[in-house]
Amino acid sequence: MELNQLETFLAVAEEKSFSRAAARLHRTQPAVSQVIRKLEESIGETLFDRAARDGSLTAAGVLLRDYALRLIALRREATSALGELKSLERGRLHMAANEYTCTYLLPAIDEFRRAYPQVTVTVQRMLASHIPDELNLRTFELGVISFRPDPEQFRTIAVYGDSLALIVSPRHSLAGSNRVSISDLGNESFIAHNVASPLRRRVIETFQRYRTPLNMDIELPTIEAIKRFVAMGNGVALVPNLTVARELEIGELVAVTVTELELKRVLRLIHRRHGALSYAATAFLRTVRDLARRNGPPFYYQVEKAG
Repeated sequence: MELNQLETFLAVAEEKSFSRAAARLHRTQPAVSQVIRKLEESIGETLFDRAARDGSLTAAGVLLRDYALRLIALRREATSALGELKSLERGRLHMAANEYTCTYLLPAIDEFRRAYPQVTVTVQRMLASHIPDELNLRTFELGVISFRPDPEQFRTIAVYGDSLALIVSPRHSLAGSNRVSISDLGNESFIAHNVASPLRRRVIETFQRYRTPLNMDIELPTIEAIKRFVAMGNGVALVPNLTVARELEIGELVAVTVTELELKRVLRLIHRRHGALSYAATAFLRTVRDLARRNGPPFYYQVEKAG
């Protein structure tokens, strides 16, 4: 049973005539009769009362007509929905990021939603190290990470440049210093993030290389908690600049440059190299590109080569 057969069946039922249905469909009457005959053979039922001259339906024909009308309506609905998806009048954008990289996404999502308010946006929180594997499982379409995964599997777009900031309370003794040495931090109490990361390892290795104690007396589960705790006057912390822009602007926290800890990070949007992106994901990448062109550094949009 095919949709084109059902369309022909409905035309005959509505016109109550094979000849009028043929004219409506721009086909010959024998062609219409053949379609109906094949449809009847496929379902094993007679659909029209051949003895009647008014194109009357049999009981099977009446039953099938109701289903045929619903199926044709569903096809129209599906066609319309696909058109809306393409024009971004509906759809879903599903991404993954960790607590830090999600901060980068906020201005991009803001612009995207203003342009495409009917598209649903979901950002799933996930450890950055898990994002490539989940992309391969098609759990979501786009991920934000700060490292380059296998270039044969993933396409990466560098979108933001960030650095590490030593943050202190405005009342801290280091708040008046524009720049300090790592050796000046040996007696400080560091408020640390309790999730292992490549950045945390680099910081620990740097302190070891300069033979300076790193006193991580308190570990907290989120960057937001770390910022608030330091703002209350408790110790110091090393966090990405991106995550404290607002607090630095309003004077709630102060950033101090550490000569030996000027660590740079590049945030990347990634997706599967051999998979087609949805219309929504493609539009989001355009939004990110336009955001970078308009704002300039630290925003940028650079597709990284596979080699």
